[in-house]
Amino acid sequence: MQMSTDSNIVRFENVSYEYGPKRKILDDVSFPVRRGAKLTLMGQNGAGKSTLFGLIIKAISPEDGSIHIEKDLVIAVSRQVIARDELDITVREFFQKVFPKKVYDIDTRIDGVLEVVNLNGPDMHDRIVRSFSGGQQARLLLASALIQKPDLLLLDEPTNNLDKEGIAHLTQFLVDYDKTVIVISHDADFLNAFTRGVLYLDVHTHKVEQYVGDYFDVLSQVTARVEKEQMKNAQLAKTIISNKEKANFFANKGGQMRMVAKRMRTKAQDAEESMVDVRKEDKTIRAFSIPVQEGLSGEVLKISSVKIIKNYKPTIKKKAISLRRDQHLLLSGPNGIGKSTLLESIVEGTEEGSVITKGVKVGYYRQDFSNLNFEATVLEELISAMEEAVEEKLRATAAGFLITQDIIHTKIGHLSEGQKGLVAFARLVLLRPGLLILDEPTNHINFRHLPIIAEALDSYKGAMILVSHVPEFVAKVRIDEILDLSK
Repeated sequence: MQMSTDSNIVRFENVSYEYGPKRKILDDVSFPVRRGAKLTLMGQNGAGKSTLFGLIIKAISPEDGSIHIEKDLVIAVSRQVIARDELDITVREFFQKVFPKKVYDIDTRIDGVLEVVNLNGPDMHDRIVRSFSGGQQARLLLASALIQKPDLLLLDEPTNNLDKEGIAHLTQFLVDYDKTVIVISHDADFLNAFTRGVLYLDVHTHKVEQYVGDYFDVLSQVTARVEKEQMKNAQLAKTIISNKEKANFFANKGGQMRMVAKRMRTKAQDAEESMVDVRKEDKTIRAFSIPVQEGLSGEVLKISSVKIIKNYKPTIKKKAISLRRDQHLLLSGPNGIGKSTLLESIVEGTEEGSVITKGVKVGYYRQDFSNLNFEATVLEELISAMEEAVEEKLRATAAGFLITQDIIHTKIGHLSEGQKGLVAFARLVLLRPGLLILDEPTNHINFRHLPIIAEALDSYKGAMILVSHVPEFVAKVRIDEILDLSK
């Protein structure tokens, strides 16, 4: 439907949407998106940020209300996963598929966007998509959105799997981009570099609020509003107590005083209804520790050689690493060298050059969460990690990771990526591993949680292997040895 206002390219009008029964996401939401705006979409994990993108691209439809999109508007969204039928095609075919008609300068365009996402190499256009690592495939997905030069660009966690140089490339592209951008991200510095407004999705009211300013400006506005709401509630709480006490006093007097008591109760009730549900978006997870497997001693993991990808071919490198209790190893190297593949093969026991000591319990945090059962509920997945199922302990642990009563019976596959990450950490706490393997544990996680997670990893007493492209995070975790696959 064509827009009635020239400067607005998208307009939500009284839109409501539910994700399954009793799971309200949007409730009578109205807001415009102006041409040329660069906006952050904020909200707690699970508030429905990705759902909002789905409504804009018409992948899903609202229950009520209408969404007006300017006629002939080109919209591109950065997907999170490459479809299975795209894994065995060439890079050229992969990019050609995003256009409705054949593009004759496709190779030039591909070179341009691969430069933006910092993904370069020989014969890139003819390489098969499957030959790229998980991090490199994520970059291809981001590039497939950028190559369309859309009027409206929707980016969902675009800095995941990008190194510092990659983030700098993307940031400059977005600063120079003269079209409209809406981005979901937990990278505060990245957002602050180019966004000038915020769409704030409140997980409690299911409304979208609009703020003007850069990311940090809006954060301070939200914080000020929270403090104001808390002060208002404190004043109302005093009024409620006072009126209830007066009502009880007058009710005991009998006669005409009962009418006064009734009025006092009405005032108390009005005050209770005026109390606002203070937003919990800024809540962080509780401080936690990952207990180590009992009786763990001696060598936990021995690595004698590793398989890396050099010049796009597998190469065996001799290494001599013995990982013992309370030793932390950082696994580093550029995207595509084989870090995730190495971790996976160590866990599965298919890496010929590594051996996990028999009886050692492994806690594995995969960046794509594929070792979680997407068909299981959160409760079932957490119970499966426990030697002895004690529901009270499980629920207390879950609550510390903001896994509330309404989430615990939800299937893992229905959670947001951020919520899956918090479930994965709760699972590690309940598992009590002897060897902890973490592959990009900061991806999708709200930046407010990261110092707490870093502190837990820093104090972990078992053996640990960490892969992370976020130097600020790594700096907060004790590292005893570095295995750089590029050296």
